Amino acid sequence: MSKTILITGASSGLGKETAILFQSKGWNVIATMRNPKDETELSKLDNIILHELDVTNLEQIKTLVGNVIENNNIDVVFNNAGYGLMGALEAVSDEQIALQINTNLLGAIRVTKAFIPYFRQKKAGLFITTTSIGGSLAFPLHSLYQATKFGLEGWSESMSFELSQYHIAIKTIAPGAIATDFAGRSLDKSSHKAYQELEDKLFGNIDTMMKEAATPKQIAEIVYEAATDGKDKIKYVAGADANKMMNTRKDIGSEGFRKMIRKQFLGF
Repeated sequence: MSKTILITGASSGLGKETAILFQSKGWNVIATMRNPKDETELSKLDNIILHELDVTNLEQIKTLVGNVIENNNIDVVFNNAGYGLMGALEAVSDEQIALQINTNLLGAIRVTKAFIPYFRQKKAGLFITTTSIGGSLAFPLHSLYQATKFGLEGWSESMSFELSQYHIAIKTIAPGAIATDFAGRSLDKSSHKAYQELEDKLFGNIDTMMKEAATPKQIAEIVYEAATDGKDKIKYVAGADANKMMNTRKDIGSEGFRKMIRKQFLGF
């Protein structure tokens, strides 16, 4: 019997590539996104069902999950919907702060919570969440984005204890840069004149960072590995750049890494 994965944020990038990969491996895929009527590629593939979902809408989450579990046997839930906010804390509005937390952190938590009773009754299931290398390593002008990603890593590890007694697993995918349109489509940049020099250095370095970026397909392969390897393992660092940075931090320590990044961007 074919297995089924539900994916949030499946309209583009990693979410879409993951949907395509799992479908090619014989899985049934429930691909959710805010505007499924605009999706023309996934809708043409067999065994992919599109559903509307905005992860910041709690009632929509509850309705979707109720409908999905009534008509499908779900094996894996992949929390992938995300929004990126860059800029100094002084530069962002309260609305931006709320959207960052509601999308990246609360969205994953609420989708997971809605599925737990179903998996608990089955005594089986797997949650996978896209975090980031920015859930382990800090960089300038990413404080709110990284607050959500650090939060997801800690939340996932803590959740593993209460879920494991019901044979439910939880894992994270922590990529570095991904060569998608995320920077243009889902990245929100806020500027403040007091931080202009730092902004120029960071934003001017994005093209260099993207030269080492993994493709969405490469990261999707790690998602598939996490979904199928059966390992008692939470974090999957994904991408050559992410592994390189994690190894550097391991070699020089957390304080050494912080000072290295400060030197790179601030010069002291």
